[in-house]
Amino acid sequence: MVARAQAAANTDICVLVDAEIVLLPEIVNALARFSKVDADWFLVSLSRNVTDFHYQLADNGSHWVQADGEEVSFKKLQEISADKWASESSDRGLIVAWNNPSSALHAGVLPSFLYGRGVHNLWLAHEVLSSEMRLFFDASSLVLGLYPESLSSMHDMTSSKNGRLHSGSWEYSVNRHLAAIYGSYCCRLPTRHFPMLHKVVKKSEDYMLSKVDELTLSDFFISKEGNAPGGDSLWNIQNISLSGYLHSYPPETSPPDLPYSLGMLLELVADKNRSVVLGVAGAGYRDMLMSWVCRLRHLRVTNFIVCAVDHETYEFSVLQGLPVFIDPLSPKNVSIDDCHFGTKCFQQVTKVKSRIVLEILRLGYNVLLSDVDVYWFDNPMPFLYSLGPAIFGAQSDEYNETGPINLPRRLNSGFYFARSDNATITAMEMIVGHATNSGLSEQPSFYDVLCGENGINRIGDDKCLEPNTNLNVVFLNRDLFPNGAYKGLWEKHDVRAACKELGCFIIHNNWINKRKKKLHRQMSSGLWDYDPSSRQCFQEWSDRSIFRMIGQFHLFEDTNS
Repeated sequence: MVARAQAAANTDICVLVDAEIVLLPEIVNALARFSKVDADWFLVSLSRNVTDFHYQLADNGSHWVQADGEEVSFKKLQEISADKWASESSDRGLIVAWNNPSSALHAGVLPSFLYGRGVHNLWLAHEVLSSEMRLFFDASSLVLGLYPESLSSMHDMTSSKNGRLHSGSWEYSVNRHLAAIYGSYCCRLPTRHFPMLHKVVKKSEDYMLSKVDELTLSDFFISKEGNAPGGDSLWNIQNISLSGYLHSYPPETSPPDLPYSLGMLLELVADKNRSVVLGVAGAGYRDMLMSWVCRLRHLRVTNFIVCAVDHETYEFSVLQGLPVFIDPLSPKNVSIDDCHFGTKCFQQVTKVKSRIVLEILRLGYNVLLSDVDVYWFDNPMPFLYSLGPAIFGAQSDEYNETGPINLPRRLNSGFYFARSDNATITAMEMIVGHATNSGLSEQPSFYDVLCGENGINRIGDDKCLEPNTNLNVVFLNRDLFPNGAYKGLWEKHDVRAACKELGCFIIHNNWINKRKKKLHRQMSSGLWDYDPSSRQCFQEWSDRSIFRMIGQFHLFEDTNS
């Protein structure tokens, strides 16, 4: 959002504000006055938290009304008793504004923060102050907005009772980690001086600026007594709380050291059914991994984890804010371009997946294994979970449109759902053992174990029954879970529309060889959600369309893009 604001060439002033804040007319007057300042500036204002807010928007959204429908004036809103400022250590309630968006805000790099997960707004303001590139104003005393606690309580992203951000999720932890390793928080330079911090107050119809004491970086860390240095600026108090949060932890928790263990990630990301989505990727598929992640985030699928098969992919994923762990037993020297279907590299990497799935199942979590070349139209997890216990649901690789879909070697091990029950765990142990002693990839082992060699355990046209565990294997309906060769969907002029007509949950970008061909097919179809040049997820369909039309394939010639 900041990048898009900075790119708005026809905009004089940018304002970043949470949707829950009730903006007051004073913000218009304040910005009109500040627009006359002949310098680059940045303004922050902490909204007033309001405990009793008994008003609601009218049906047309043009004004606020009381319970009896009577309109409430902005003047009356301004007179509401506000007993405190926005909660410390929370990004919510903070209004930031700046002029001249074509000029840089700060000297560093903006991390891949996850919006709404804490730290990001405060980090941005801190970096603007520390970069000494703009005048910095604290306008909290002007009361530019109200933040009703009734709205705040509806979110699980507010500050906890001890005044700190919640530390019980991956998203909060990774935002804190990114804030701590980027910008001036990454080191302490007590001799470095910040520009003057101006406190803005209003007297009558005039704005008065008072300079707060000159600050050093050391002032921004909580003293043992918990006092707030740098004068009585409310921004100082807020900022100190953030820096303390980044460099210390509540006494009841221990600092989560990187790398995160698999067990820790599972506790952080699993949904209420103890289910997770697992993606596995190496250096050659980093961009495809990010497109897969962007799509899941767009669908609000947050219970995913990523297994990195090499250290390069692990470091990349950490800096992209992904819940990632590295597999220490992955094969070394994985080729970037020559790790496609049928190669020795492919065989080694695929065997990582079943071994990791087995480990997750043993830890008591259900797993939806999804290759990162699987494009999601909708979240299939509720459907797959509804299949019931002791049922293994897997995609069929059969390409013929008629006839059985459970024929020999037609079980695709790139998309399947496995429950953490005794039958499934035992069957997965058999698959891992079979694959270990096989000179092929892991995929044939799935079929030979679950359906028997030559399909002797087949039931009907779409099922198998593993006789030792009584595990039921269901080959998923191909209209809902099509493979890359089914009905020629990838060759359709509008792949998305064709899949929507079938009711697809996903489509697999398989049945095509070579990494570059796979990338080109998926991008040219419009089923791509990531811009590798900016490392941002596409937010609108127009973004994908433009990326699709401008000859995007060359972006992937450099694997480090």
